[in-house]
This record gives sequence, C-alpha cells and structure tokens, in this order.
Amino acid sequence: MDLTILYRGPLASCDYDCPYCPFAKRRDSGEQLRTDRAALERFTDWAATQTDDRLSVLFTPWGEGLVRSWYRRAIVELSRLPHVGRVAIQTNLSARTGWLTGAERDKVALWCTYHPGQTPYDRFLGRCRELSDLGVRYSVGVVGLDDHLAEARRLRAALPDEVYLWINAAEGHTYTDEEADRWTALDPLFPYSRHPHRSAGLPCRTGESVISVDGEGTVRRCHFVRAELGNLYDGSYRRSLGPRGCPAEVCDCHIGYVHLETLPLYDIFAGGVLERIPARPQTVPARGQALTLSPVRLAEGRPDLPDVAP
Repeated sequence: MDLTILYRGPLASCDYDCPYCPFAKRRDSGEQLRTDRAALERFTDWAATQTDDRLSVLFTPWGEGLVRSWYRRAIVELSRLPHVGRVAIQTNLSARTGWLTGAERDKVALWCTYHPGQTPYDRFLGRCRELSDLGVRYSVGVVGLDDHLAEARRLRAALPDEVYLWINAAEGHTYTDEEADRWTALDPLFPYSRHPHRSAGLPCRTGESVISVDGEGTVRRCHFVRAELGNLYDGSYRRSLGPRGCPAEVCDCHIGYVHLETLPLYDIFAGGVLERIPARPQTVPARGQALTLSPVRLAEGRPDLPDVAP
C-alpha cells in the first residue's frame, strides 16, 4: 500500500512570536518535550517495520520541530529506509542545516516559511542557500499580509528560479482583485489559496491513501476532521481506509485541499505534494488570458482557479 502520513505530535512550542499564530512563543515543559520525543520515536520505530508498504511522511508540528534533535534524527532515519519515498517537514528554517548531510538527500524535503520581523532576512536567505548547496529540495513561502509584500518580492528576486515561492492567504483576510493580482504575480498558484474550497461530499484522498496521525497513534483522515479511523499501532485503522467524501463544508488549508480529487493539485505538484513543490515552473497568466476550468469550478462560480498551471 502507498500511504502518506501527516504526523503531528504534541509539540507546540515555537521560537517565533508571529502575531497571526496562536502558538507563537509558546513554551513546552520538560515533561511535554519528553512526551513528544517518546511519541516521535515510537512513530519512527513503527515506520521502520512497515516494509510491505510504501510510506511518505510529512511532519506538521504546531511548533518548530527542527530546533529539537529528535525531529532531525527522525528525518535522517526515515530517509534511509528503502520503503520510505519521501520525508518532509514544515519549518521556519531557524535551525542549522548541517545535519542534513547525514540524510538521503534525494528523499528529504523542507517546506519553509519566511516570517518577516521574526528573523533577519539575510539569515533566512542564507539558510536557503545552504539547502541549495546541500542539494536538498525545498519550497519557501510567506503569509500574504500587506506588511510582507515588499519582503516577499525581495525574497523572490533573490531565490533561484527553480525554488517555488508560495503565498498563503492570511486567515480571515479577504483580498480584492487588485490585492490578489499582486500576490499572484509572485505565486501563480495563489488563487488556490485565496478562497476556501467547497468540499462537502466531494471525493478526497484523505482517509484512503492519506492519513493524519497524532502522538497517541490516533488516526484521522486529516488534521481538520476529528472523527477517528482507528489506531496506527494496533493496525485498527487499516479496515477503515477507503474512498469517502469530505464531511466538512469547506477546506481552506493547503495541507488539506491539496488532496481533494476535484482539484488538479496532484498533477501540478506531481512528485512534490508533501513539500509543496510544483512539477514544472509556474508562470503568471496574462491579464485576460483564458483559463481551462473544470465542471466543479464552473459549478462553484469560481473562474479564478485554473485546472492546470498556466
């Protein structure tokens, strides 16, 4: 079985203080950190035994994982397993990168977020250049707030052309067409993030080939649906896997809607779904250029979403 696992343990501490994040500057106690470490080691041990499956793993911690040695070690160990095809993590890239020399770099990838005001621009860009020098795949993104626009433009100009710069729509923010155009000029795929996606009853890969796992081993279809499918460690989740429609009304987070079968994102991100790296360079459509629309897109009255990358 090919199985993608979104792992989120109890870690909730972060070294940044972003005003748009509820976990900013949160501290975990020593006991909480020990619990998180034990949970991650249990998960890594389980993954090592699943030799009959083909696994891909994305770590999506609430806090910053790479400042913790056990996340770095887990990524290195998982990357060396023959039956693991990809291991990736969402990170603010505040940690050093040298540890990646011990990983299978054709399997490791980083989903990096730049937070202006939280780290010096030159330091973040320097980390990106270290990843490029190491030959590690990575994407870089920014939250689409007005205060971030100049820094995002500066970053796009400095990054290698092959590095994808993504823009996340700010939670609760409504964009005018003019504002959206500014962000789309940086990220041609920003229209997918601009609006929540209607998902109720629509087919989604989560719960079939994609699952969410927490520190206790509880399996859910994704991070945004609380219904339990079973437990990873006793194998009870397997009998619950299968195609099913989404029970939520809308999906507004990339790590969720990327798996919707009504969107073309598996084609756009082919080979890089976990690390958010498109298969081909993205270009901004010229104003007035026609876009190919799917029946679902038309039914939703959403002409801003292309079926394929322009």
